[in-house]
This record gives sequence, C-alpha cells and structure tokens, in this order.
Amino acid sequence: MSVLPITSQQGAAKLGALIGIGLGPGDPELVTVKAARLIGEAKTIAYFAKRGRVSHARTIAERYVSEGCEELPLLYPVTTEIAFDAPEYVSSLAGFYEESAERLAAVLEQGRDVALLCEGDPLLYGSFMHMFTRLQQRFRVEVCAGVSGMSGCFAAARQPMTWGDDILTVMPATLDEDALAERLAAADAAVVMKLGGNFPKLRRAMTRAGVISRAIYVERGTMAGEKIMPFAEKRDDDAPYFAMALVPGQGRRP
Repeated sequence: MSVLPITSQQGAAKLGALIGIGLGPGDPELVTVKAARLIGEAKTIAYFAKRGRVSHARTIAERYVSEGCEELPLLYPVTTEIAFDAPEYVSSLAGFYEESAERLAAVLEQGRDVALLCEGDPLLYGSFMHMFTRLQQRFRVEVCAGVSGMSGCFAAARQPMTWGDDILTVMPATLDEDALAERLAAADAAVVMKLGGNFPKLRRAMTRAGVISRAIYVERGTMAGEKIMPFAEKRDDDAPYFAMALVPGQGRRP
C-alpha cells in the first residue's frame, strides 16, 4: 500500500478524509457498531447506485444517517446491460470513476470528510477501491471493514463452508466457461459471485466440474426477498446482481 510522504501527510491533515464504510451483506442489523457510529457522525455521505434506482447501500444505512446530512449520489452510466469486457463498457466506467473521484475530491478539498457507503466490505469487489486508488495520494483515506456478502450468504444458507485444511476459492462468474470449470474442479470450497447474466455459463461449468450436486444458490442473502435452494433445482437463468453460488468444502473433520 502506498504511503503519503510526511510533507504530503501534513498537507492532507488540512483536507477532508475519505472514509469507506462497509455495510455488510444487506441486513441493516449486520452493520457493525463502528460503521453505525461513523455514519451517524457523517456530515456528508456518498454512495453508488444504478441510474434510476434507489441505492442499495443507502437503503441499508437509512436508520443510521443523521438528519441534515448532505448526500452525494454517484450514478453508474451502465451496469450489466453491456458486457463487462466490451470497449464501450470499459471506457464508460473508467470515465465515470474519474468523474466520481473528482466530485469527491471537490468536497475533500474544502476540508470536509466524506463517508462513502459500501455494500459488503469496501475492499472485496467493491467500487470503493476505484476511489481509493484515485484519491489515496491526495487525501487521507480510512476504511471501516464490513461483513462480506459471502459471509452473509454462508450464514443465511446455514452452510459450513470450510473444514480442516480446505482452501476457499472466490471467483467471479464473469470468467469464461473453461476457466470457471477448471477452477471449480480444483477448489475444495468455492464462492462464485457476479452471477447476473452469467448463469447458463456457470451451470455448464459446474456440471463439467462435477460440483453442481453440492452447490447452493443464494439470492439476496440476509435481505428481504431472500431465496436459497440447491443450485441444480434452479431451472431458469435469471439471477440478480445480489446472487451467488456456494460450493461447500468436504475436508477433514474431527
């Protein structure tokens, strides 16, 4: 991790701090005590959302936000409607993250802290990381860890995931089918994230890897509308953003 030089740290002390706050997997009661305090103390909060939709992070934090708190929504120009590796997706998101970082910087330069609300943990597949890498050399950045989405899904499914010497592999369903099949076959236990738009490919990969019979599908784990079922029993190909697949380990047990 890069560290500001002493002179830069002294200058940064006069500026605002960016605080990435992990909100957990969705249940507002799984927000940590520290996160609840930081949100309640915040004078300015920021959060990502899909254009035209209510921010999921903002919804989780609702009960903790103080009256009169300034809000800074950061609205994605695209999400899953374009393939993630398409040139237009890459350029659109890159420009969006640059613009979002500068919007945050404009507040931080005024000496005001900004609490950036993040689903799950800020440093695990989170958009916060794009702000972190763009702003850490210019401002003080703090991170409040959150319960990860996968941990919430383990608990919601009441599923022990790793036993003894099991190695847990976490992968995105955006990988190609061959890579998914290879990694699933080699994994003791696995979590597959980012299922939206990738479900048929993942089903084929799980079948090839021989793990589909013990895989579990979790949709909106810990949230309203939660759905949990054996992966093989999900017949349609629809999966929202907040869905993941779990492949429990079968390792050494006492």
